[in-house]
Amino acid sequence: MAKLTSAQTDALKQQLNQQRAGLWEEVRSELENSGNQHFRDFIGDVADTGDNALAETLADLNATIVDRQVHEIRAIEEALARIEDGSYGACSDCGADIGLSRLEVQPAALRCIGCQTVHEKTHSAAAPSAR
Repeated sequence: MAKLTSAQTDALKQQLNQQRAGLWEEVRSELENSGNQHFRDFIGDVADTGDNALAETLADLNATIVDRQVHEIRAIEEALARIEDGSYGACSDCGADIGLSRLEVQPAALRCIGCQTVHEKTHSAAAPSAR
């Protein structure tokens, strides 16, 4: 575990729990409001292919937003598990401590800044060739 005091760890844990609660609320709200509301709003009584395409695009956007929120919730739950098992604050790639300033901004961070930079460059470079 990184060299964090118990007060620092408690504060980060509280921040993670607050973020998770907020994300769950956003997911619930998005799912409650999604339904076919966009379709009804844009199609109305007269449907054309443009309106239909827009409604489907909005539904896809809502699904993408919920997917991102669920992904963030999972990352938070994994960070909380790392706090419990004592591995929180250690970079998953190199094992070095993740700095407190980074954890305060991104408390679910898995990697130190150096390893995260390499990870992003590696994955962003691989993404276009996958298409």
